[in-house]
Amino acid sequence: MTGRAEKDGPKFASTTDPRVTRVGRFIRRFRLDEIPQLWNVLKGEMSFIGPRPEQVAFARAFEKELPFYSWRHLVKPGITGWAQVQDGYAAGIEDAQRKLEYDLYYVKHLSFWLDLSILIRTVGTVLTGNGAR
Repeated sequence: MTGRAEKDGPKFASTTDPRVTRVGRFIRRFRLDEIPQLWNVLKGEMSFIGPRPEQVAFARAFEKELPFYSWRHLVKPGITGWAQVQDGYAAGIEDAQRKLEYDLYYVKHLSFWLDLSILIRTVGTVLTGNGAR
């Protein structure tokens, strides 16, 4: 992102977002921007797999608009998750509602096998670059 990316407040990214530099587009396409979050996993603040954390401003708005949104916080946030491998990027309240359904499914059915499935699908997503913004 450019240095002034959020001068007008937080915004959802688009596929042709003018705030993203050429280098940034490459980094995002191959998910290299997620590597620093491994530090958060090592510190115990995140899991490798779980519902993706949302920007605070968006999370507060979603909690007001979407029933049960806060339930996704019953487990640690993750670098990748069921909603990401099923649906990709959310860019609005309707997308957030759909992803919330996947997140709640994950919370309810949390298991080694579901995590393994997510991990395998994540590898495929990273290798193909699908869904990057």
